[in-house]
Amino acid sequence: MIVTFLRVLVRAGSAVLLAAGTVTVPALPSASAPKAARHVHDIQGAAHASPFVGTAVSGIPGVVLAVAENGFWMQGPTPDRDPRTSEGVFVFTRTRPTAVAGDLVRVNGLVGEFRPGGPLSANLSRTEIEATAVAVERRGVEPPPAVLLGPDGRRAPGAVIDDDVRGDVERSGAFEPERDGLDFYESLEGMRVAVDDAVAVGPRADFGEIPVLPSGGEGSGVRTGRGGIVLRDRDANPERVILDDTLLPLPAMNVGDRLPGRTAGVLDYGFGDFKLLVTSSSRVRGGGLSRERARPQGPGELAVATYSLKDLDPGDPPARFDAIARQIVTGLASPDLITVTGLQDNSGPDSDGTVAADQTVAQLTAAISAAGGPAYDWRSIDPVDGADGGEPGGNIRVGFLFRGDRGLAFVDRPGGTATAPVAAVPVEGPFGVRTAGLTASPGRIAPLDLAWNGARKPLAGEFLWWWRRIVVVANHWTARGGDDSPYGRFQPPRAPSASAHLAQARRVGEFVGALRAIDPNAAVIVAGDFNAPGHSPALRALTGGPGARPGPLRDPVAGLPERERYTVVSGGNAQDVDHILLSPGLARAPYEVDIVHLNAEFADQVTDHDPVLARIALP
Repeated sequence: MIVTFLRVLVRAGSAVLLAAGTVTVPALPSASAPKAARHVHDIQGAAHASPFVGTAVSGIPGVVLAVAENGFWMQGPTPDRDPRTSEGVFVFTRTRPTAVAGDLVRVNGLVGEFRPGGPLSANLSRTEIEATAVAVERRGVEPPPAVLLGPDGRRAPGAVIDDDVRGDVERSGAFEPERDGLDFYESLEGMRVAVDDAVAVGPRADFGEIPVLPSGGEGSGVRTGRGGIVLRDRDANPERVILDDTLLPLPAMNVGDRLPGRTAGVLDYGFGDFKLLVTSSSRVRGGGLSRERARPQGPGELAVATYSLKDLDPGDPPARFDAIARQIVTGLASPDLITVTGLQDNSGPDSDGTVAADQTVAQLTAAISAAGGPAYDWRSIDPVDGADGGEPGGNIRVGFLFRGDRGLAFVDRPGGTATAPVAAVPVEGPFGVRTAGLTASPGRIAPLDLAWNGARKPLAGEFLWWWRRIVVVANHWTARGGDDSPYGRFQPPRAPSASAHLAQARRVGEFVGALRAIDPNAAVIVAGDFNAPGHSPALRALTGGPGARPGPLRDPVAGLPERERYTVVSGGNAQDVDHILLSPGLARAPYEVDIVHLNAEFADQVTDHDPVLARIALP
């Protein structure tokens, strides 16, 4: 059976647009390329881009592994002895092919490189054959044995994704699958691969992806106490494998759940990650993960939490408000103060000029009361419409949710607006002792500074805990969505958020410094979603640490065991991006800090962050 297809010709050294959002991007012509491509491994080569881009090939044999709506993956029946060259490839047919899994085929076509996201994307490209003809020679052929990943098969590098390229890996001669995770998975692109006894290190995501470790995590990096794996400063955990439900539905899984036996599929690449498109698997065996509950604060303990609510607005189902309220009341034991991030205006994502969020707050506080919690009050400053980033139209903001029945009171000072900067000012404390306060409470820190361009401006508020004056700064720093993926073509990955975070850390540090210049023992709490882990240069600028001068703040979370320090799980990597930082004057008091694991590890999460809770003994 022969089926003929047509597709736009791609010439070496050029890029030809094929369809909206897709482009074939050729590699540079290679003087060392073979004279002819007879097998898939010839087409793939030992590189991130084929040496045959723009070349017509014919009679390429392969066994069909799986079928998509616009093509199929096939694997060559006669592998070479070079583990650097993949034996699999995607065959683009434009419409759904007539070939099915198990067919032995020969393919004529044009070699190309498809880049998800378009020609300017930082994604890697996927080698493919744009078929002009497909001949089915035999049906019912056994697929090639799956390449087993993990300790009992091919083992991914243990820490490094790529460390020998600066720039575009597709234009580099370096290709070392035994050392670099990026090259390791490229050497398996399009092939049939498998993992045994996969254990989930992240929940099933919105796009049907589940990050797992092979062999129950044997030989992996630092594991969390609840079954995940910790992202470390120099260990990106390339042993993680992302399962994808493109070809087979996958069940909901929490961290620690397992797929006993073998999970097999085709290794593909899309939108920043290599993914195992599952074709066969087993039933889930639950790991029994449960949500944590913090102990209630005792007399004389000020309980402060930071909690990211992930774009909460009145358009969300009431059940989501109720679930968040239960977490605040039951999981966090109704803390005295919560620095809230991720709260949207009354119209949510509608771009209608609304900036007020009083309806969002009212629905949340009512849900807390209905869940058996105390009456909470709220302070924030409405942002300039569209100026603070986040979901378009949502006008995301930070704010203070606090209860006043245990001795905490907010000090209101007029003058705070979306564009007016707050400043430190001497105020008289108890017994005539001078301490630091604010010119406006609440007030925004340097809201017109370029450091906060397109980001949430920190909100400072003045509180009294009985007689003690405390300044609290709520933060939600620049998101990392504009950063390159670790598995992208540019290495090291470009991370514009990192430079933004450094500038933001300087502004916050300067503000804390101004407070402490008035009173070296000023009680200051800086909390929120920093979108940066504790080992990042930005956080070290505030707290000190290896390679940094002593900072103006102390990080209580740094005292927790490494396996407990995480508030989000991103792509299976557990990391701490939410923080509660204390000034030295507060850090001298006895305190406890707890990351309360309520969401990040669970498929049914109500937000993707775990809250951080600090209890400070201030009798």
